[in-house]
Amino acid sequence: MSKRFIPLFLAGILLCSRGADSAIVYTPDEGWSVEGEPPAQLKSALDQMHRAEGYENAGDNKRALVAYRVLVKKWPKSFYAPKAQLKVAMLTEKLNDLDRAFEAYGLYINKYPRGEDFDQCVESQFRIAKLFLDGAKLKLLGIPFAASMSRAESMFTDIVKNAPFSSYAPLSQFNAGVAMEKQGKYPEAIAAYEALLSKYPSDPVAADAQYQIGYVRLKAMREGSYDAASSTKAREAFEDFIERYPDSEKVPQAKENLATLGGHETENTFAIAKFYDKKKDYKAAVIYYNEVIKEQPGSHESIASKARIDALKSKVGEDALNPGPAQVQTGPQVQETRKLQAKVDTASRPDYLGPPVAVPEEVAPPKPKVRTSPMDLAPLPAVEPALPSQ
Repeated sequence: MSKRFIPLFLAGILLCSRGADSAIVYTPDEGWSVEGEPPAQLKSALDQMHRAEGYENAGDNKRALVAYRVLVKKWPKSFYAPKAQLKVAMLTEKLNDLDRAFEAYGLYINKYPRGEDFDQCVESQFRIAKLFLDGAKLKLLGIPFAASMSRAESMFTDIVKNAPFSSYAPLSQFNAGVAMEKQGKYPEAIAAYEALLSKYPSDPVAADAQYQIGYVRLKAMREGSYDAASSTKAREAFEDFIERYPDSEKVPQAKENLATLGGHETENTFAIAKFYDKKKDYKAAVIYYNEVIKEQPGSHESIASKARIDALKSKVGEDALNPGPAQVQTGPQVQETRKLQAKVDTASRPDYLGPPVAVPEEVAPPKPKVRTSPMDLAPLPAVEPALPSQ
């Protein structure tokens, strides 16, 4: 009898012993079995599942966790493996090992993307990531030792990567930006919010992302850690937010932020006016005093500017304050002006210990703004502005 014929011969005997209505089936993972009866391997996986459930029902979560892990490792393709993997993640979370629990849920998501518990695993991952975002601590040898905002960032990023079409993906993208923001990674946070607007433009959280872009730019501008265009970019972000999401509850705050940006610009302009006034360059001073009045009418700086203009008119006359046609500075003049301005700015610092800086009268009136704080980030104009008529 040939070796190929032996399995069929044995199968025929088994079939006769089970009755005419039974059938012999073969699967690569389980081998030969009688239809309707668990094969040996499947029966072993089932026994292991019962063993693990018994430990869990008895309240011995640690032994149950080990038993579920053995099932997943020894019978990874069995019917019970996905449920066992879910139990591994749930028990690990129950034992408060959040970092490993997140990874265990992720293993289910990657291995069983069509599993019936896929959405539950994504939701559990989001819940754990949110705990880290709110200050949960990592563990070393089972002992909590430090909060990890970078871990929260990577968790939310993983959720978006592994479940991009889940209901938690847009909010995870947003929270990844929040985690970056809390670490001071402002350019990366802005990029994360912009990615949300690109990937999920119709999701409700998109409005929050647009607002947050302006807020991060405003915060970066205040801290002086971003580029010189932060003020303009922050203004544009808030204006876009108000235009695109007029019904958002954050619109009043966005308008307040715009007013704050305008107020800082007015303060800068007023500081420039006083600088020229102190130099007795009254023409340039009046130009910037008028800009203050135009930018923020009714403000404290505006009232002070109007009073000073009136005082200068009485002192030197209106004709002496008329700047005449705009004067364009040459390249060398602009460079010289900026060097002089830098010296004056340095000498005006409260911690400056060097000699006083003399301002030569022969130097053409400098046009750049006086940078008195990290908020002074406006570009340096090369052309003297015309005197406003009103």
